Parts: sequence; C-alpha cells; structure tokens
Amino acid sequence: MKCPFCHHEDTRVVDSRLGKDGNNVRRRRECPLCERRFTTYERVEEILPYVIKKDGRREPFDRAKIVSGMQRACEKRPVSMEQIEALVDQLERRFQECGDKEIPASLIGEAVMDALHDTDEVAYVRFASVYRQFKDINEFMTELTDLLKNSGTG
Repeated sequence: MKCPFCHHEDTRVVDSRLGKDGNNVRRRRECPLCERRFTTYERVEEILPYVIKKDGRREPFDRAKIVSGMQRACEKRPVSMEQIEALVDQLERRFQECGDKEIPASLIGEAVMDALHDTDEVAYVRFASVYRQFKDINEFMTELTDLLKNSGTG
C-alpha cells in the first residue's frame, strides 16, 4: 500500500480490526520512510449492476450518490450517519442479490424513497420532492396527503 504522505510504496500493517458491521477490515498502517500512520479499509469487491439513467445512459452503481442524497434529505433530522449507512447497505445488498446486470435509476430512487418513508417522513418528503420533481404545489400536496393517509395521522 502506497503511503498517502510521502508516496513510498512499501508500508506495513500495524494493527487490523474487523469493522463494526463485520463487512470490512480496518487496518492501521505505518510508512517506514516518513514514519507516519494512516488507516485503510478493506472490503470485498462487490459486483453491482449498471444503472440505466432516464436518458438511456448507463453508468456504474455509485453508493456515494445514494449516501449523499440520503444525507441531504436527512439534514437536521434525527437520522444518524450509521442509520443512513445501514439503509444503503441493505439497498446495495438487494440490488446485488437481484442478479440483474442493469437496473433502472427509477428503481433505485423508489427504493430510497421506501427506505426513507420507513425511517423519517420529513426526509422522505424532502427526497421525494427532488426525486419526483413536482411541477407545482398541488402535486406536492397530493404526496403529503397520501403520506398522511398511509401513516394513519390524516
């Protein structure tokens, strides 16, 4: 592993620990040249499907995009980063296990909305308003009305 500080190509592992979720290994490394320490994470390379965008383009599945979208939706809400990571882990596993080589972006968006709906309704409405690109306040109100009906508070 190359040192991120001095770029020396031979570093040594000082300590290895299993990650909290058991899906990765955290390694503390030290560079013998500059003597600085850094952390790396090792996880199994997963083969995820390509995402088919609305315009027909295909791009690799990008976990970071899902995490980022969920973080924005959950901003200033009582949803921890650990909860977001766990939700994305579940979604990623689901898409991996479906066995498809390509999945439409709309399927991912709907799955994220479902996960947020069950986690935090405000975050769900935030994500839905961006994802569904409501044309006017009436579409937005229809979504809110449906949410209230389905949650039993309306």
